[in-house]
Formats: sequence, C-alpha cells, structure tokens
Amino acid sequence: MSRNKLEKPMRQQRSAAKAQPNSRMKRTPPLSKSGRRGKVQGKTGSGEHEHRAFKAGYSAAAGQVGYSLSYEHLQSSFLNWFKETINESLTWRSILGISRAYRRGYNMIAKEPLLGIPLPLQGTVSAVVSACNEERTIAAVISELSRLPIREIIVVLNGCKDRSYHSIGRNDRVIVVYYPRRLGHDVARGIGASMATGDAVLFTDGDIVLDAEDLAPFLLEIDKGADIVLNDISPYLPPFSKQDAVTRSKMFLNHVLGRPDLQANSLTAVPHALSRRAIAELGVRSLVVPPKAQALAIVRGLVIRAPRSIDVVKRNRVRSGNVGDGNEVARLILGDHIEAFEAAMELQGARLSMTRTPRDKLARKRNCR
Repeated sequence: MSRNKLEKPMRQQRSAAKAQPNSRMKRTPPLSKSGRRGKVQGKTGSGEHEHRAFKAGYSAAAGQVGYSLSYEHLQSSFLNWFKETINESLTWRSILGISRAYRRGYNMIAKEPLLGIPLPLQGTVSAVVSACNEERTIAAVISELSRLPIREIIVVLNGCKDRSYHSIGRNDRVIVVYYPRRLGHDVARGIGASMATGDAVLFTDGDIVLDAEDLAPFLLEIDKGADIVLNDISPYLPPFSKQDAVTRSKMFLNHVLGRPDLQANSLTAVPHALSRRAIAELGVRSLVVPPKAQALAIVRGLVIRAPRSIDVVKRNRVRSGNVGDGNEVARLILGDHIEAFEAAMELQGARLSMTRTPRDKLARKRNCR
C-alpha cells in the first residue's frame, strides 16, 4: 500500500477532530501484567504496594542465591522490608495482599515454592490447640498453623483414645501436653494459655482445619492493638426466632454490657486470639469460663474486635454431647453465662448497663424484641 493511501485516512481523522473542538479522545487504560485493562493505581494504592512487594520479594530471594531459601528467611526479609517501606496504617486485607505479592516474587527464585505466609508482626505468637480424638484432622490443623510466623504450637490432648499423638508427627515448634482424662476444650485452652509465652496467643481446636489465610487476620489485629479478637459468626446464624438459648444468651450478655455490636460473638467460639495484656488482666483461670472472661474484658475496657467471619458453625464436629435441645454442651455454656452475669454484677451492680432503662423497656431488650 502506498504512503498516500495510508496518510489520507489520518488526515480525515484530524480534520474531523478539528471540526469538533469540544470533543475529547478517550484514553485507553494501560494493560496490567495479567493482560486486563483497569484503572491506574495511585502511588499509595494497594496495587502499587503489591507491585513493590513483588519486586522486593524477588530481590530478597535473588540475594540469597547460594543459600537455602526458607520460610524463616521469607518472614524476616518481609518484616524488614515492610518496616522500611510501608509508612501508613493498612487493613488486614491490604496487608495480606502485600504479603501474597511478596511471596510470589520470592517464589520466582525458590526452586520449591514456599507456602508460608509472611506477616509484619512486631511481637511473638503462640498457638493453643485443644484436641480430643482428632487423629484425622490434627496433622492438617498443625500444618496450617505452621504456615504462620508462630513461635510455638501448644497441643493439649485431653482424653484421647485414638492415635492423635502419633498423627501430630515431628515438628520443632510443637509442644504436646497429654491428659488421660477428658478436660473439655475450655480447660484445655486455659492450660495452653498458662504455658504460652507469645505476645499474642491464637486459640483453635483440633477438629476444624482452618486455612492460614483465615487465621492471619486474628494475629494482625492483636499486633495492631486489640486485646481480644473474636470470630464474627453473625453471618452464619439463623434469624432470632430460630436461634437457640445459647445464641440468645451470648447476644444478651454483650448487649447488657454495652457491646451490642458484638452480637453473638463470643470466646466460646474458635478461632480467637488474646494479647498478653488480656491474659494478664483476666487471669488464666477466668479463661476456663469463656463468657465470664469476655464479661470481665468488656467491663474492664479491653479492646475487643471481630473483624473476620469464619464459618465454624456448620464445620463443627458433631458429637453425642453437642446435639439436640438441652444437650450437655448447651447446658454447660448456659451455666457459664450465669457465672458471667454474676461476675459482671459484682463489678457494675445488679442492673449492669440498664440502670436508667424503665422496666418495660428492659424486659423488651431482655427478650430481644
């Protein structure tokens, strides 16, 4: 094709543009690395942070050529880079996005991709796992915890009659405590808390395998100043008319203590995390009665958050003692709430936060109407 034939359409386009001086040419967004067109992120946007994290992770691994690439090095190099580079407060979602990007860059060099999640934690972390006859799931639970920068994983085996102990396997970070009698999850967590040395303590059970990505927000929130981080199970609960007495007791306790925003979220559900300050303030003994510990925490002004929702309602292992109306576990939890109300009343008075509420309104709130 001749040059004149190519230039003629171009001259026609320029003439048309001059005839419409107010019209503007639409700019096509640049292609991203994935090949998709999108908005250009600002310099402080999460996309820019993730791009820089990817390059930093790649450089960190490339600088380690000749040495072993390990999760320990991934974590330490990420922590140093994050401290030097990120100078703003970010949500846990943004932090996890940056973490994944850094790991992707790091794994570009690693011969065997690392699955661990690097986190910018200032303090140390312990995990407590309560288990009773969990030989099918305990290894997977520990495997997910090992993907996080947790210094020690304390597994409390109570009343196990199966091969739970043998299923754990070898792991330098795992401390196993065995009790031949069944103590229950709450007592086992209290024992684990008394042994834990971390600045944050993450609590979970051996019968539910939770992804490390779901557990990470609990550690990040404690590191950002929370004393207690609860699992927000609200999205998985039925409407009030179909809720059981245990759920209503949890909601009422939070409501009369001035934290209706917590709804039915409670220390009775895993996962949850506590700061070293919270454990010292509440005492290990109170953790054996989770609703009581939560009531004391609210009354004493500890910082309580519930930023993440993990469905443990449907995934909870069905046992002979936790099904049916008035089952053994339900009666235990209801009794724990009576202790919680008693402890709170000793500190705040018989009517708790309802001291200025008329009796008819108090009755409506008590019945959640």
